[in-house]
Amino acid sequence: MNDRNNYRGGSRGQDSGRSFGGPREMHKATCADCGKECDVPFKPTEGRPVYCNECFPKHRKPRY
Repeated sequence: MNDRNNYRGGSRGQDSGRSFGGPREMHKATCADCGKECDVPFKPTEGRPVYCNECFPKHRKPRY
């Protein structure tokens, strides 16, 4: 049997939530727009704005 033909990639059938490793460490932050406290998957850097899930799309650069 050729294993390469059976491999489709990804983690189909497995609900791991992530494709590499365990759960991410979340950090508390305050949204620069609405002031709501939120959790982000990175350590916020002082001087750089952090946005919650609701405000982030308003600040996203358009894709071309």
